[in-house]
Amino acid sequence: MNVWRDIPVLSNSSVSMRDPKRVEQILTSMRNAGASTLQVISDFDMTLTRFACNGKRCPTSHNILDNSKLISEDCKAKLKNLLDTYYPIEIDSTRSVEEKLPLMVEWWTKAHELLVQQKIIKDRLALVVRESEAKLRDGYQQFFDHLHQLSVPLLIFSAGIGDVLEEVIRQAGVFHPNVKVFSNYMDFDESGVLRAFKGELIHIYNKREGALLNTEHFKELQSRGNVLLLGDSLGDLNMADGVMDLQNILKIGYLNDKVDERRQSYLNSYDIILEKDETMDVPNAILQYITGQ
Repeated sequence: MNVWRDIPVLSNSSVSMRDPKRVEQILTSMRNAGASTLQVISDFDMTLTRFACNGKRCPTSHNILDNSKLISEDCKAKLKNLLDTYYPIEIDSTRSVEEKLPLMVEWWTKAHELLVQQKIIKDRLALVVRESEAKLRDGYQQFFDHLHQLSVPLLIFSAGIGDVLEEVIRQAGVFHPNVKVFSNYMDFDESGVLRAFKGELIHIYNKREGALLNTEHFKELQSRGNVLLLGDSLGDLNMADGVMDLQNILKIGYLNDKVDERRQSYLNSYDIILEKDETMDVPNAILQYITGQ
């Protein structure tokens, strides 16, 4: 088999690789092992969803709520202020993860506290998602359906809001039984009003802990030692840390923003990087190659 001939999309100008030979070896090994040994681990916001559409930024699962009628104008202004303060820190390639970590916790904690104050009603979430500009990447249907048809587990680790992102997937008609989400979930009281967020906070740089906390779930997947990992930040690289008996891992990174200044750090960390690519074309082609379908 010739990987480059069979996956021509890998030759696109938006695709970069530091070590094409290594990518070829991993893909060949995964293909030989077959779909029954595969699992896909993915981030959600700006990985499975689009970063932009027609030159306009698409909302993350947090933004869907932030921009909705459920949030007061005062709260919107405060959330925007948090974004303007902390997002530049999140994507600053000159700062270390250790330096960013407490600041990310601070951001998420403050944002969640503001949302809780809004007394959001659970029954209104579906409408908010329907009215939002959220969009899964082009080719999402093929991606989700293909994994479902072959019973390949799709684990989504997200620092977003689980209730909202589940609704995005549900409304797109692709929330199949093989999809499992690890995220920040809202805790509603008996009358359906938001009173807190459940469990440990998941933010962009502690998905590794989320992965390790869920080793019970990974245990069920012990026979699936081949991992396709999809992310859009350097914090996503640790999402597979809980995987037992790891054989091969292929890391695909979407480089959506500040491309020139972040390219090198992404090339050093991901096997394949996709620059300003709003599609699932590369993951779909790779899945077709690995599964022989």
